[in-house]
Amino acid sequence: MEEVQTDSFEDVQYIREKFERVKKEVEKVIVGQDEMIEAIIIALFSDGHILLEGYPGLGKTITVKTLSRAIDAQFQRVQFTPDLIPSDITGFELCDPETRKSTVQKGPVFTNLLLADEINRAPAKVQSALLECMQEKQVTIGRDTFKLEKLFTVLATQNPIEISGTYLLPEAEIDRFMFKIKITYPSYIEEREITERQVLDEEVELNAILSPEEIILLRHFITEKIPLHKESVILKYSTRIVRATRPDADGNGHINNLIMYGASPRASIYLAKAARVYAFLTGSEIILPEHIHKMAYPVLRHRIILTHEAESQGIEPDDIINNILKKVPILEWER
Repeated sequence: MEEVQTDSFEDVQYIREKFERVKKEVEKVIVGQDEMIEAIIIALFSDGHILLEGYPGLGKTITVKTLSRAIDAQFQRVQFTPDLIPSDITGFELCDPETRKSTVQKGPVFTNLLLADEINRAPAKVQSALLECMQEKQVTIGRDTFKLEKLFTVLATQNPIEISGTYLLPEAEIDRFMFKIKITYPSYIEEREITERQVLDEEVELNAILSPEEIILLRHFITEKIPLHKESVILKYSTRIVRATRPDADGNGHINNLIMYGASPRASIYLAKAARVYAFLTGSEIILPEHIHKMAYPVLRHRIILTHEAESQGIEPDDIINNILKKVPILEWER
């Protein structure tokens, strides 16, 4: 892996080039899916988890595996099934009958990138165990509590069309995901290139551009480079956008009958953090409204619960978000 000098962190352009190189390493294997790749990178530098929704065979697993190699990170994949139990992902205590001593066998959550494949196939107990890992970044096994890696990120997948043998994710767990990314089919040109690459079966050489330790340092660097002050206009703006997703919000009469529940305060935090990283990656020294707008869709779409009336009309959460972004003004004087 290439070495990154700590003093180079002061060179903003150098860091942005590193980000671009990580993206290009992933693109050596993955064709298209730019939104998914960009979102995963932003989540890594924002300390957030991602929910990936898409049909099978769209490259979700291989994307995460490839990214783990590009950042020299540990990677684990768990196929969620109805018979899964919490210890299958967290670990368990093993007792030796001869010595009467117990040892802890750590589970796959002790990693940097955890791919929770088809997360909605796991029962409530497993989802609750994963919830502790996501929120607290720790695991309780028996009477002991173990800290997870500092760079611990869950990338969960679910199929939007499957109902049989699945469990609805609790709102509390969905709210722990920073982003929900909807993955669509590739274009004709992209699909043709995917097929050509697989037919040729060529081995792709990947380089490790960053390390987990460097990503943690870069998180702090970005926070210092683009600070968010207490009276920040952009903080007020992003908070008003999140509040506008709630049916009882002022001036929300036009969509009150479409929203059952809106986004929680956690969405305000994630929106500001994600917009800061996105602003940095796009070369901006400050967060602009367009950065908030870009991040609003993946941050809010899984936090807006629609009414039956909205669903019957074919309205999607993205439609609601688009409406809100048009109506919420940017007012510097507003508190």
